[in-house]
Amino acid sequence: MTGAAFILAINMAVAGLLAAAFMTIAVYDVRRVSARWMAVGYLLGAAYFIIEFSIPAFSNAIPVVVVAFAVMLAGIVAFNVAIAHKYDVAPPWRLMLGLFIAATVVVSLVQDLPRHSLARMMAYQLPYALMTFLAIGIIRSSPLKRQHLDSLLMALLAATGLQFAAKPFIAQALGGWGASPQAYVESSYASVSQALGAVFLVAIALLLLVMIVRDVLADATNKSETDALSGLMNRRGFEYHARDALRSAVRHGVPVSLVIADLDHFKTINDGFGHACGDHVIKVFAGLLHETASDSHIAGRIGGEEFAILLSGSNLAAARLLAEGTRAAFSALPIVGLPAGRRCTASFGVAELRPEGDFDSLMRRADQALYDAKKDGRDCVRLAVAPDAGDLPLTGRG
Repeated sequence: MTGAAFILAINMAVAGLLAAAFMTIAVYDVRRVSARWMAVGYLLGAAYFIIEFSIPAFSNAIPVVVVAFAVMLAGIVAFNVAIAHKYDVAPPWRLMLGLFIAATVVVSLVQDLPRHSLARMMAYQLPYALMTFLAIGIIRSSPLKRQHLDSLLMALLAATGLQFAAKPFIAQALGGWGASPQAYVESSYASVSQALGAVFLVAIALLLLVMIVRDVLADATNKSETDALSGLMNRRGFEYHARDALRSAVRHGVPVSLVIADLDHFKTINDGFGHACGDHVIKVFAGLLHETASDSHIAGRIGGEEFAILLSGSNLAAARLLAEGTRAAFSALPIVGLPAGRRCTASFGVAELRPEGDFDSLMRRADQALYDAKKDGRDCVRLAVAPDAGDLPLTGRG
């Protein structure tokens, strides 16, 4: 067995194993459509290596060569579909299928050209390069925020596309790619080409596996930190992310405030109108908080009818305005399932982080302000202030 044939066999096995790995992820999480398409892509890659490995057994290898080319290009198409699903982009089917059909036709037609002509070699490799560069365009068009691993993937794809484009020149420099398709595996170019393919095959697959596993773990973490009813963070998720946001705000010297809200007389809603109505009230209030929260805010449902929102970059006055706006909006909303004249209200406690304070002290002070709001008749906002700061004007009930 020649060196190139040995590398072909290794590539075939590696592609099969990678397909199995992606399929395992797809079975574990059926929402990972990208993993299914990735598995298809690498299965087609394994099929390509099998066909290449079997070419010496055919007396007339030209049809087999064309089939091998089409299978490899189809594998890259499947890869691009996987990338499109991963990055929330509609797959460019027309462009990919148009390129696939045109390239396959061209490869069929160039079989009459001299085997070592640059045009014939280009007809094989340029479609691979163009289809790979298309994957970069898909990532760049994604509405999702790019991270470092995404940039690394684009760099790897660019290198892969460039090596496809360079292969005709590498083949000519190494004396061609064999006098016939059957002689391909015996050429020096075949060893170099298959080795390059193995490097990029494994590098891209491993990076994608890391990215997909990262996404799966992130989703699992998010699910464990999310309250199913409200869609906001649960207490565990809120405290974890709020503490982290507070530390970051302190490092950057920006103010931090906390608003805690409690739905007024919530038990009477559950008892008088049913738990389905109570659940709807929870969702309505959570929706208001979600609309209110910006990217720098952390909102969560921290108890049955108790909510909190950490405002990084907001002082006490700004937090008070947010609380008052939410209070007024909620009290004005008609609630499905309640009588026409019945409105729901909420009480709010607001505190700003003191220079010597921490998250726990901020929570205690906001909670005390919430207690004051309930003691003063509910449906109002109360502020936690330093003992020597005097009483600030407080908002009354709306």
